[in-house]
Amino acid sequence: DWHNFLAWSPFEKDPGMKRTFKGTASGKGAIYEWDGNNKVGAGRIEILEAIAPSRLVMQLDMFRPMKAQNTVEFTVSAKGGTTDVTWAMKGRVPFMGKLMGLVMNCDKMVGSQFEEGLAKLKGLAEQPGPRLAAA
Repeated sequence: DWHNFLAWSPFEKDPGMKRTFKGTASGKGAIYEWDGNNKVGAGRIEILEAIAPSRLVMQLDMFRPMKAQNTVEFTVSAKGGTTDVTWAMKGRVPFMGKLMGLVMNCDKMVGSQFEEGLAKLKGLAEQPGPRLAAA
């Protein structure tokens, strides 16, 4: 449910950002669109596959600051008394992205944002009381 995503997403840093929710309320077909300042840009993400409780696959289309199309995947696996959550993103890197990669470490930059989001999600998941709605 994209409404729950807002509570832990590391990308929700523009208080004036315009948000639109389309499609189903949650799970496959749920769509979240945003248009914000230069730090958050504009884009669209749609849930393509939701296999509870182990896998979520999404298509991410960035419109600005740079156009990009990526596949985002969350995998969840039980490990003894804990749960491992992996957040990954893959896609083609256009020439400008490769050029930018020469002066900045994009994997490190995005990786730190993913780590921030996963830490927030962990905090929410470990709170006693009502949980976020299931996708």
